[in-house]
Amino acid sequence: MKKLMFSDIDFSGKRVLTRVDFNVPLDDHQRVADASRIEGALPTIKKLVEGGARVILCSHLGRPKGKVVSEMSLLPVAKKLSELLEREVTFAPDCIGDEVKKMADNLGDGDVLLLENLRFHKEETDNDPDFSRQLASLAELYVNDAFGTAHRAHASTEGVTKYFDTCAAGFLMEKEIKYLSEALKSPRRPFVAIFGGAKISGKIDVIGNFMNKVDAILIGGGMTFTFLKSMGKNIGESLLEEDKVELAGRLLKQAEERGVALYLPKDCVVAPEISETAEEEVVSIDNIPDGKKGLDIGPETLEFFKFVLEKAKTVVWNGPMGVFESKKFARGTFEVARLMADITKEGATTIIGGGDSAAAVRQCGLEDKLSHVSTGGGASLEFLEGRELPGLAALTDA
Repeated sequence: MKKLMFSDIDFSGKRVLTRVDFNVPLDDHQRVADASRIEGALPTIKKLVEGGARVILCSHLGRPKGKVVSEMSLLPVAKKLSELLEREVTFAPDCIGDEVKKMADNLGDGDVLLLENLRFHKEETDNDPDFSRQLASLAELYVNDAFGTAHRAHASTEGVTKYFDTCAAGFLMEKEIKYLSEALKSPRRPFVAIFGGAKISGKIDVIGNFMNKVDAILIGGGMTFTFLKSMGKNIGESLLEEDKVELAGRLLKQAEERGVALYLPKDCVVAPEISETAEEEVVSIDNIPDGKKGLDIGPETLEFFKFVLEKAKTVVWNGPMGVFESKKFARGTFEVARLMADITKEGATTIIGGGDSAAAVRQCGLEDKLSHVSTGGGASLEFLEGRELPGLAALTDA
């Protein structure tokens, strides 16, 4: 997708409405608990500031459902952004209205204004034309750097674009498009996809889309057991999507027909429950005992995954290998993250498709050791499914 990049436009002295993704966690003291999304937007914001733009940032935070919820105010984000930019960030008490319009009009070159939470107005998620028009009236140019929301046709991602002549992609959006589309269109081979996470239902279309593109698929996480059930294996008390068993069987058959190597785990870590004190053991996937749940991939599986990944030139990973939130069952996920870092060092292109796998990579401190960690969970999944993202499609073509 060739979209206009904001570095190709002259924004000096112009008011630029910039959609960012500042949907960050706040702690009990209303402080930013994890600033990685804010940091992700810094290159675009700094470029605008240095180029003399009058920067108007807009974002949502949480799901206030069209009501003003003080715990979901973006004020703590404005404070954190001021620290990171080492300059004052003015905070608007709303995102539309006369007072906000006046604040936008009074900006000087290089000034930064952050608007209050867009979702305090239900018109944002309704993609209301009047709300979009009011938001657009604050600026002369539009930049979207919020890939994580590009799969939503909301007022700030899609609606506003109808009121601007120029709508460009920011650095983060550009990076996402580059890595994800290259992986789908012209990957270096062997191309391997790793899918994990609790459920097969959220990944059906991605796995289906990848069937035509990859050389191998590695499966881990809770979805493993729906596949195993479709093969007639006993899965004990492991997670099962009863209504997806037939579908899992069809995907296995499809892989076989298309000559795609689809590998399931060889062993797994089981325990009676998810707890740090639970008695765990490693068993073959053919011998999962009754009364126990599979909660992580086992050492034999890790060895085999390593064997496959070491040959790979492009790898896309979406979804953890087990219940990584619990230390006892995190080894599989963290070891796969380390394997990804190792092969990146050897020249492979490695892409983490957002969500829990991105969180796991950050937890291991390996974010900088991989080619690309996507900022969008749902957005990257839909992109990888081959779907059009409204927030991306709405931008001006290059």
